[in-house]
Amino acid sequence: MSANSPHAPRSIAWLQVFLGGLIVAIGDAVFATIVWFSWTMAGQIALFQTIAVGVLGQASREGGVPAAALGAALHLFMATTFVAIYTLVARRKLGLLDKPFVYGPLYGVVLYVVMNFVVMPLSRVNASPSFAHLDTIAASTVAHMVFGVVCVLFARRALRA
Repeated sequence: MSANSPHAPRSIAWLQVFLGGLIVAIGDAVFATIVWFSWTMAGQIALFQTIAVGVLGQASREGGVPAAALGAALHLFMATTFVAIYTLVARRKLGLLDKPFVYGPLYGVVLYVVMNFVVMPLSRVNASPSFAHLDTIAASTVAHMVFGVVCVLFARRALRA
């Protein structure tokens, strides 16, 4: 198989993957701030400490800025991983890049389900999915659908660069 073959794996522009992850991370942080936290410094520290709970457990709440910095790094890592996963799959199945406004929302739903039904229950967050607040679930699902579109668009950029 030659490098110019349509079936040959394409090289990846990793900067595009990172930029997509950064946009997803910022978008998710803005969404979380609007829904659950405040725009104050204390609210932003609490937001990222909450993410660090997954690694540090409840001790992250007393960890101050260092725990929040860990949470911010983890958040960026996870968001970039979302873009990287889509990019790596789409590298083999290029058709996944053709319809970002179809595949993106579907990928976003997958991300929402995996994060809430797999990652969080298995982490030190010790949270089980709850259907008590359907309005928040609906808003979170829609937000993740938008993040999925961002993932697809940046995967496309990463593979076409």
